[in-house]
Amino acid sequence: MQFMLLFSRQGKLRLQKWYVPLSDTQKKKISREVIQIVLVCELDIIFNFEKAYYILDEFILGGEAQETSKKNVLKAIEQADMLQEEAETPRSVLEEIGLT
Repeated sequence: MQFMLLFSRQGKLRLQKWYVPLSDTQKKKISREVIQIVLVCELDIIFNFEKAYYILDEFILGGEAQETSKKNVLKAIEQADMLQEEAETPRSVLEEIGLT
């Protein structure tokens, strides 16, 4: 895999990940050609782009398939979401040192 591109139905590039070095001109040319072939509409990518990149990185790392099991990727994402929720939940000083 050399790149991953996701476009809106309106043809706007919403997510891109390049695994090979290319000039900006080459990237734009590839993007234009791809949009003519396939359009992807996913509003979640617009509003949750950080999570979209995290999911993409769980599947692909450095242009190579890191994980092919959807079940394993979903499990890793659920664990990351739980850790983030725990970090964002306010805790008392006693809870932080393990006394409650």
